[in-house]
Amino acid sequence: MISLKRILYPTDFSEFSLHALAYARSFAESYDAELHVLHVVDEASLYWMAMGPNSLPIGPCTEELIQVAQKEMSDFVSEHLAENKNVKSEVVLGRPFSEIIRYARESNIELIVLCTHGRSGLQHALLGSVTEKVVRKAPCPVLTVRHPGHDFVMP
Repeated sequence: MISLKRILYPTDFSEFSLHALAYARSFAESYDAELHVLHVVDEASLYWMAMGPNSLPIGPCTEELIQVAQKEMSDFVSEHLAENKNVKSEVVLGRPFSEIIRYARESNIELIVLCTHGRSGLQHALLGSVTEKVVRKAPCPVLTVRHPGHDFVMP
């Protein structure tokens, strides 16, 4: 029999990720497992403008981005997981796929539940897929959830 004690639900707070949340919550409730909610502030979104020997950030600083994400995480947990008793949430900075895998290893996660954005073709080739990389490199099983309104397109 399968026993799950720690489930990881990585989220980008998008509508797509909410579809995976239903599965993560259901598994956590069924197995009385801890539900770990992780948001990764993508360090690739931090662009710097070189101006001679000094570089200046074009957008908000790292600390500000993390503070905004922490507030968003707090609101997300309050809105969607207030009734769940075993919820742990964390916001980290880094590359999403590697931080998800690192967190899963360090926290002894036994199942990762995440959404797929359904990118295909050129978008997928240029942007890659966090979900695909997590599936290939995760230290535990990964359940991927597709948006129900996303049409199947034969590759």
